[in-house]
Amino acid sequence: MVGDRTPHQARRVSDDAWVVSYLRGRMLTTEQAAAAIQAADTVALMNDLAAHVGLTALEAIGLAVNERPWEKALPRQLLGGRHRR
Repeated sequence: MVGDRTPHQARRVSDDAWVVSYLRGRMLTTEQAAAAIQAADTVALMNDLAAHVGLTALEAIGLAVNERPWEKALPRQLLGGRHRR
């Protein structure tokens, strides 16, 4: 198995046992190996997206996980006194 966005690979070593290039020493099922390759592709995508806002993937993920989101409605002061419809 190979990813679309990453050079990482998974190789079958027996009927339902795989090893993944960045998870050396672990034996995975087919489903786990596919998930690992998808995770590596997601990291590559996150690197691209985060770079657009001047962050690394780790910084963007850390902020998204740890920072509280805004309340559902923005205060009127932030909307410039305009009413939302």
